[in-house]
Amino acid sequence: MLSYKESLKILKDTNAFLEGHFILSSGLHSKEYIQCAKLLSHPKEANIICASLSEKIKNNFSNIDIILSPALGRIVVGYEVGKQLNVQAIFAERIDGKLILRRGFNISRHSNVLIVEDVITTGKSVLECSRIVKISDANLIGYACIIDRSDNT
Repeated sequence: MLSYKESLKILKDTNAFLEGHFILSSGLHSKEYIQCAKLLSHPKEANIICASLSEKIKNNFSNIDIILSPALGRIVVGYEVGKQLNVQAIFAERIDGKLILRRGFNISRHSNVLIVEDVITTGKSVLECSRIVKISDANLIGYACIIDRSDNT
């Protein structure tokens, strides 16, 4: 498992970690920004970060049936974690401002779902995915992400 310092080095080396003044999509302001698309454009480094996340997931969750990620940028992270855990990975897409399952994706009743994100700031997307899990009458077993900014905003 990567340390905070090792993860930060990878984010900086891939130019995913930016410093300055940013207005986040939530409307919040931050002096730091993580552009995960930059990390994910480097497959070797993205694999290292996702392997570390997968190891943390293995240590904290069991019996995962489905990985659910909100689109768009989180698709790659959800896929990579699903691949490493050998678990189906699906994603929800935003249509008319609302996250929904499309493309024939579904969540079976009583299945165990882990929501995987790249960055959690306000938690809006994961809460919307939680609603999808609830509507599917499935079990939300938890959340996992590369970066958790929820306490820093």
